[in-house]
Amino acid sequence: MDQQSIKNRFNIIGNSSALNHALNIAIQVANTDLSVLINGESGVGKEVFSQIIHALSARKHNPFIAVNCGAIPEGTIDSELFGHEKGSFTGAVDSRKGYFETVNGGTIFLDEIGEMPIGTQARLLRVLEAGEYIRVGSSKVQKTDVRVIAASNKDLLEFTHNGRFREDLYYRLNTVPIRVPALRDRQEDIILLFRKFATDFAEKYKTTPVQLTDEAKETLIAYSWPGNVRELKNVAEQISVLSKEKMISGEILKEFLPEHAYTRLPALSGGPGVVTQTEFANEREILYKLFFDMKKDVNELKKMFFDLIQNPSMNQHVPVYQADSVNINAIKELNPNTSANYNSNAQPLFIRNDQNTPLQHHEEVEESLSIVDKEKELIIKALKKHRGKRRDASLDLGISERTLYRKLKEYDIEHL
Repeated sequence: MDQQSIKNRFNIIGNSSALNHALNIAIQVANTDLSVLINGESGVGKEVFSQIIHALSARKHNPFIAVNCGAIPEGTIDSELFGHEKGSFTGAVDSRKGYFETVNGGTIFLDEIGEMPIGTQARLLRVLEAGEYIRVGSSKVQKTDVRVIAASNKDLLEFTHNGRFREDLYYRLNTVPIRVPALRDRQEDIILLFRKFATDFAEKYKTTPVQLTDEAKETLIAYSWPGNVRELKNVAEQISVLSKEKMISGEILKEFLPEHAYTRLPALSGGPGVVTQTEFANEREILYKLFFDMKKDVNELKKMFFDLIQNPSMNQHVPVYQADSVNINAIKELNPNTSANYNSNAQPLFIRNDQNTPLQHHEEVEESLSIVDKEKELIIKALKKHRGKRRDASLDLGISERTLYRKLKEYDIEHL
């Protein structure tokens, strides 16, 4: 079966090279029993690729089941996957078969596998390597012949580094990786997808399909689509149902796009508080710029202290101005004979060597280079600067207020 026939069969819209490459890999690996790991952001259509692999495999006449690992409570996921014996835990009034038993001979799709508990990961690894599993509350080893296709919208390799995912399971699943591109990486497909969705919803709601002006098309393409194809479909449905106009202009379209769209759409330059697309492509670039400015200041402080250490004659009376990264105790540790006087009114820090003895030892301490740490630090500083006013802080940071609110929850920053 050729690629276009598969697209028609599974209702896949688009001709971008990244999409076609992912589809080709799925077609080639389908007729094997290799494990497949599908990577991609939420809403890109990872489950469709698992269905394609199953439908083109020798197992196509056997069962296929999709399991969302993030939707099953940690205490019951082992029972769901491997089954349990009667009385094995409270509420187990009967024996129950798990998915690996009921889907024997078929394919199981484990979506959001990064949410799977570590203990369950160990049992899954045994299934993949030996085709064996044990029901909860049983000691009897059972056999199964199931092909596993996994998917995640997280970086599982990074999860292995911080202990959230087993490294051996990652490499066992990642026999054949498939990367499903985000919608913003296949811009040539956005208009095609919107037209298809608009036609489908017009037929569903018995109305005339909406159309886009050239300006609206540019706006649609410029938007980042964090929710990918799922978000585009929702927007198309909202417009089809709620818009009184059937010819959608750029202004009308913006009414249906979320607030955070405007930090990425083209903007006029020169206005107060306006961040242009050419100046900052996204909020990360703003934080990178501030981060490297801070790093430059820290390096200048290091150079100043290094000169002080190398030239003992400078130790008699040298002013060093206060900075957040200066640690007075650390200075004292370098030389116990060095006294440090700090005048809170005048702001400078004076370092004096009472015995005119040079500093014998110094140690450079690397500051944190974590972007996450710097991002969190900048957000806290902006909130303190504006006395907890999120709107002013978000303008200062160059991000939307909604994005700032999401960051506060993500980093667990309490309201200042």
